[in-house]
Amino acid sequence: MSKQRKIPLRKCVVTQEMLPKKSLIRVVKTKEGEVFVDPTGKKNGRGAYLSKDVDVIKKAEKTKTLDRQLDIAIPDEIYQQLIMEIEGK
Repeated sequence: MSKQRKIPLRKCVVTQEMLPKKSLIRVVKTKEGEVFVDPTGKKNGRGAYLSKDVDVIKKAEKTKTLDRQLDIAIPDEIYQQLIMEIEGK
């Protein structure tokens, strides 16, 4: 019997849904207070996951969900970068 590998699930901080890690995008805050998009999902730091959905990103920006999750003001460039990442640009 081959054991099926477990798919790592993470929670989207906006929709609160548990989704496979691959269908989410991670934003990381380092100890130094840097914030950046982490497409690999492997960088060190406090991470928050968002669904790969432009509407979810816009909602996160409007409601400041990420600011609260990572306890830091998130620059607009991060949201633009997330949207570009999702749209595959």
